[in-house]
Amino acid sequence: MPDALDASPYDALLLLSFGGPEGPDDVVPFLENVTRGRGIPKERLKEVGQHYFLFGGVSPINSQNRALLDALRKDFADHGLDLPVYWGNRNWAPYVTDTLREIVADGHRRILVLATSAYASYSGCRQYREDLAGALATLEAEGLELPRVDKLRHYFNHPGFVEPMVEGVLKSLADLPEDVRAGAHIAFTTHSVPTSAADTSGPAEEHGDGGAYVRQHLDVARLIAEAVRERTGVDHPWQLVYQSRSGAPHIPWLEPDICDHLEQLHGAGVPAVVMAPIGFVSDHMEVLYDLDTEATAKAGELGLPVRRSATVGADPRFAAAIRDLIVERAATERGQQVTPCALGALGPSHDVCPVGCCPARAPKPAAAGADSPYA
Repeated sequence: MPDALDASPYDALLLLSFGGPEGPDDVVPFLENVTRGRGIPKERLKEVGQHYFLFGGVSPINSQNRALLDALRKDFADHGLDLPVYWGNRNWAPYVTDTLREIVADGHRRILVLATSAYASYSGCRQYREDLAGALATLEAEGLELPRVDKLRHYFNHPGFVEPMVEGVLKSLADLPEDVRAGAHIAFTTHSVPTSAADTSGPAEEHGDGGAYVRQHLDVARLIAEAVRERTGVDHPWQLVYQSRSGAPHIPWLEPDICDHLEQLHGAGVPAVVMAPIGFVSDHMEVLYDLDTEATAKAGELGLPVRRSATVGADPRFAAAIRDLIVERAATERGQQVTPCALGALGPSHDVCPVGCCPARAPKPAAAGADSPYA
């Protein structure tokens, strides 16, 4: 038996994710949850949902979260970490409110939260914290004893997150035809967000052009590109590009879009491209549709060989990274000195989101931060 690892004072882990439909009848209600408050007509949601219908109305994110849950539980058991793992979503069942209610009923009172977003941004961090606050408010209104909820730090530069992506890019390069492999470019992709949201991502001192969101992605892209050069001897040109824009045309969003980038590279005579979705934890719908369907179709029209590298998903190294982050945070909470594990130039992220971090246009209470109403 492995030596027991100490997770105290924490007694449960909550995997908190976006959620997705499980069948055709779920698609429009799911999109209504995602867009609530924006006044988008149902007919428009049906149009937006077409890429889900292409896959039978089932988002792969749910099965991938179940695989990650299995990987975490196996890793914890193999390494002596006694910590039950629960799963809740922002926009579809199991909803985070229901899961928190279950956690409380099971007697747990100190909860760590793992969000399936590795980087700082409003939609990737604070919005999850707002949903946690809303769930806690519901439990409080029901007269339940509220648990203390903390969120694990951003893990974009943890070796267990970076190394599987390095391996994915290497495999994709090796899969390209030999005559175009050495000249291939790498397009590191992430979700586009409004430039105003990017500029205010991260703590206030990091606000500015692109904010923490862009800086963190650039640092990870650089780490992967350097590792690929070291292991292949080839210095592949690379760029951070964006995908999955969903906002109004008049609002500036981060660019260039992946399809525009592919056209530009083709026009410049680039012989091949590896698309590396570093902004996503798993191969969910925006990877399957926006890259594997739309961007791959665009490359086919151009006659440009492309490969898409894998996301981290349920890789055992990622599960081990989460275990490492849990033990690190638990030790910090117990007042012990720890050396956080992080690669690159930016160092480890903060444990507690400070006031002013990734602000919303319309301020709402957010749990698991310095401004939390639920300390």
